[in-house]
Amino acid sequence: MTAQNNPQTKDPGEFRRIAGGLGVSTLTAVMLILAFHPYNVWFLAFFALIPMLIAQHRILPRKWSGLAPAIGVGGWLFVFLASMFGGSPAARVIQIVVLVIIVVQVFTLPGVRRFHEQTDYRWFVLQGVADWVGFEMIRSFIPPINTHAFIAQTMYTQPWMLQPISIFSIYGLGVLLIFINFALTQGVLILFDGNWRLEEMPLLNRRTTLRWLAGAGVGLAVWVGISFAIISASPKDAPIIRVAAIQHNYPQPGHQDTVESQALRLAALSQQARAASRQGAQLIVMPELGLGFDPQEEYSAELGALAAEANAYLLIGYGLDDPGGWRNEAVMLTPDGQFLEVYGKNHPTSPGEPPIITSGVYPVYETSLGKLGTIICNDVHWTDTSRTLVLKGAQLITLPTLEGPGMALEQVAQSVLRAVENRVAIVKADAAYAAAIIDPYGKIVALRNGSPDGAAFALVADVPLGTSGTLYSKLGDWVGWLSLAGFIFFTALQEITKRQQRAQS
Repeated sequence: MTAQNNPQTKDPGEFRRIAGGLGVSTLTAVMLILAFHPYNVWFLAFFALIPMLIAQHRILPRKWSGLAPAIGVGGWLFVFLASMFGGSPAARVIQIVVLVIIVVQVFTLPGVRRFHEQTDYRWFVLQGVADWVGFEMIRSFIPPINTHAFIAQTMYTQPWMLQPISIFSIYGLGVLLIFINFALTQGVLILFDGNWRLEEMPLLNRRTTLRWLAGAGVGLAVWVGISFAIISASPKDAPIIRVAAIQHNYPQPGHQDTVESQALRLAALSQQARAASRQGAQLIVMPELGLGFDPQEEYSAELGALAAEANAYLLIGYGLDDPGGWRNEAVMLTPDGQFLEVYGKNHPTSPGEPPIITSGVYPVYETSLGKLGTIICNDVHWTDTSRTLVLKGAQLITLPTLEGPGMALEQVAQSVLRAVENRVAIVKADAAYAAAIIDPYGKIVALRNGSPDGAAFALVADVPLGTSGTLYSKLGDWVGWLSLAGFIFFTALQEITKRQQRAQS
């Protein structure tokens, strides 16, 4: 270890250390809340974890060090996710999951700090990255959390930071952001140890710390360089189509409304479709569960006449309880009145939505506009649905949704990430809240948010079609799987180190 000024060890008392550690950790929770929507103070994501990590590894007594992430991460997740889901059944599930995470952190993370003390913090940065991003990979399989609140999401308004996820996935961007946080923290720990010694700690190696800091700087520079290179190489002659996302401001699912209301719903959607047509829309996307009947069996003539009048493709979202089971579907109607293949939602919204009997099929429509596909609402929180469509040739994905006001910008952010991952345009239409049109490089071409009261409107814009996919489309979440492997490795290494220390004792 390198020599450092070693100030006299001082113990301000356990209570004061706990109080101070909790206060400092709260700064992390606040910065993470601000880094995500609706505030979008994105640059905070580069250093938001530092206060929590300083509290965990220096301010709090070791046995209470798990309180730092419990407050910093648990507090942020609780506020952020609860604000999206409100009082829904999903919110209660999320609250339970977050409380479990908090309890686990309180009882397990003191062992993480002991591991770093025993190994002189040589694994501090790598273990931190693997822990965070590996756990994001685990979270992605837990409904209803899935890809909500991933650290990469903080960059959804910054296309210049997003492009390499078309190679490295959102987990790759997560690795970069967490790497920067932990490298900076190690530098702050050096400064902290030079001024305060609350208890005996191994001294961090200055040279190693400078290397980690340099690595973080180089990693960021390379990432941004790749991003600008991808943007610069974007095709200038990509086909452009005029699209519309229309909303009728019926927040209740169509199948739960009265039979008499269906004509009113159709009339409201038709009004907005005609408004979009007057603006030249060639593709018009309607919301999830906008209607409570199968358009191929009811009101087919009216919808066919609407498509012909608008001279546009209509993507129609609807739902109904079929004798065979629940159907949450979307179907494409051509300008000449032909219904194309039905898409059944592949990831039911959990908890609450039953399995969809028509799921498992991913149609891609070869149209005069280009190759079009669709996913529905919760599908956008899974990375597999968009990838599957793009691998089948989709250049534009329609996304009908039915969300609450707290979810409005969340699904916009997720749509941006799916667009960049696969280099595909996305048109998102909701029943009452946020509609968005996003180009294949993650630029939000048009956005209108009717939250919190809801609104009926037609959002129209020109958008270029996507290309034939990306390296990510072929490889998938490979960085996430590597991070999960790292998470498992460090969990095992921590246990091995603990046993070796016991044997030596």
